[in-house]
Amino acid sequence: MAKVILDFEKPIVELEQKLEELRKYADNPAIAEEVGKLEKRMIDLQKSVYSGLTRWQKVQLARHPDRPYTLDYISSIMTDFFELHGDRNVHDDKAIVGGFARLDHYSVMIIGHQKGRDTKSNLYRNFGMPNPEGYRKALRLMKLAEKFKKPVITLLDTPGAFPGLEAEERGQAEAIARNLLEMSRLRVPIIVVIIGEGASGGALGIGLGDRILMLENTWYSVISPESCSSILWRSWDYKEQAAEALQLTAPDLKKQKIIDVIVPEPLGGAHRNPEQMARILKETLIEELKVLLKVKVDKLIERRIEKFSKMGEWAG
Repeated sequence: MAKVILDFEKPIVELEQKLEELRKYADNPAIAEEVGKLEKRMIDLQKSVYSGLTRWQKVQLARHPDRPYTLDYISSIMTDFFELHGDRNVHDDKAIVGGFARLDHYSVMIIGHQKGRDTKSNLYRNFGMPNPEGYRKALRLMKLAEKFKKPVITLLDTPGAFPGLEAEERGQAEAIARNLLEMSRLRVPIIVVIIGEGASGGALGIGLGDRILMLENTWYSVISPESCSSILWRSWDYKEQAAEALQLTAPDLKKQKIIDVIVPEPLGGAHRNPEQMARILKETLIEELKVLLKVKVDKLIERRIEKFSKMGEWAG
């Protein structure tokens, strides 16, 4: 598969290619000196580009096909993962994966959206868009975690819940609403992490928790910029303006108190150094678990309900 290069990344990639060529001749002292200068210039260029990204450019980074997905993080930061399947009603929705796993010395239930890497795997995963049975599977796993008193971690990365006729026939809205109700009163800690796209109810269906974490170059919103543009301007051509108006990036949502923590990404985004990103996320999750597991269950639920009840308050 050809490497995806975003428009704003092109100057960086060109410099990287030049560096790669020069490194072949680094035995020459003069060339070695030039390599050192270019490496410093590369770091400066990366800092300049990635520190000044627009909201739309961050949306593009969040969708980068090389970003780590849920199963990538599970294999990188967890051990003893035992995947559980099916909603015990319709079938096993491959757009949502989950099961028990061990994070350091903590036993947890991990649940997340899963996309594919190519056409075949994307069709298998339905492009990360769950059907109602996906949300019902997630709820079944959360109730199982509650039964065994294990904390729940959810990883959000979806362009939205599947909008097909069959999904509506099987109760898409009810499934998401049921999850919101049950997650609000689940008697174990819940940590939510937006690792890519957090679109609409498709993300929120597994997105209610005690702590909401958001990776630095991700987005979280009631609607995608393209859909917003098509509704307001009758065209997708205004998606950049829509992204600005939606204020859907991590700093925006931290300011609005919708999320709690911005998890830093490696320079250039999670896809440029997945191993480092996994280490950062693992450390953050462990710190969050340490705090949440000390809170009594009744107090945990009280704080969770209060947290989400405050969202959207408006003082005229």
